[in-house]
Amino acid sequence: MQIAYGDDETVEARRERVVAMIRERRGADLVVLPELWPHGGFAYREWTDRAEPVDGPTITAVAEVAAQIGAAVHAGSIIERDGDDLWNTSVLVGPDGSTLARYRKIHRFGFGAGEPKLLEAGTDLVTAVLDVAGHGPLTVGLATCYDLRFPEMFRGLLDAGAELVLVPAAWPAARVHHWTLLSRARAIEDQLVVVAVNTAGTHAGTEMGGRSVVVGPSGEVLGEAGTGEEALVVEIDPAEPAAARERFPVLQDRRLP
Repeated sequence: MQIAYGDDETVEARRERVVAMIRERRGADLVVLPELWPHGGFAYREWTDRAEPVDGPTITAVAEVAAQIGAAVHAGSIIERDGDDLWNTSVLVGPDGSTLARYRKIHRFGFGAGEPKLLEAGTDLVTAVLDVAGHGPLTVGLATCYDLRFPEMFRGLLDAGAELVLVPAAWPAARVHHWTLLSRARAIEDQLVVVAVNTAGTHAGTEMGGRSVVVGPSGEVLGEAGTGEEALVVEIDPAEPAAARERFPVLQDRRLP
């Protein structure tokens, strides 16, 4: 779900609006939200005041609606407060509302300002297993926005068994062509599905790029959003990554770790 927002909407109002949008996705197996949609991807000055724990109001509300519609929901990410530290943390919730995985963003964007100045860096690659009807277990890797520029991270997720990687983002319009290219590159080089969900609208003086995209393991674009708020619905064949790797077994020729 590509969420658009500006500076005139409160965190509480946005949370209520997005939860209502998730509720409309009844029948989906998986719903994915963008990075930092509650607190503002570029609203650095507001992060300290808006931060909340993982069991705070945002993830609690997402977990409740996930259980209501019976779908797994990637809650995008929040500014997580843990003691005195802040993190850019994403949470994957199961269709029963339970937490399947939590990922703290490893690569912080800002070149010494923004995220590196305000947030701690995650250290762990994270995967989770979704039970897909008619297919069985599907291993999902978690990444966030700027992580898309670091192919070694996606190779690590591949080695951890990932067949699909979820990438929530607040990627600006100024570099949206990088977003599209890198999403396809990560899918092609690791022969997996990339679900890259961006933000729309303009906040904190920064225009967001939109263009959320789902890319198959051979680089085919399975669905792409425009630049505004949009619920992009895409059907994914969970067996396709394995089939693609069998048809074109390039990963067998790896020589370097």
